[in-house]
Amino acid sequence: MATEDPQTSAAEIYAVEVEDGDQGWEVRIVGSAATGPVVSLRHCATETEARTYASTVIQHLDWLSVPKFREYYRV
Repeated sequence: MATEDPQTSAAEIYAVEVEDGDQGWEVRIVGSAATGPVVSLRHCATETEARTYASTVIQHLDWLSVPKFREYYRV
């Protein structure tokens, strides 16, 4: 795990994608702000659940430090 500048926000490193996949709705946290690999995947029962979870993750990207975000989402 690289050491980021303390001023770097998690939103500069990670992005969130929501998709109706083969196994239902998926929320993915991807590295390198949408160009990197999937670092976390959560399956959701409905589109509403997926979008609600994604909204929470997006808020956390803005609010949490990079280390705290990684701890919460285990990335």
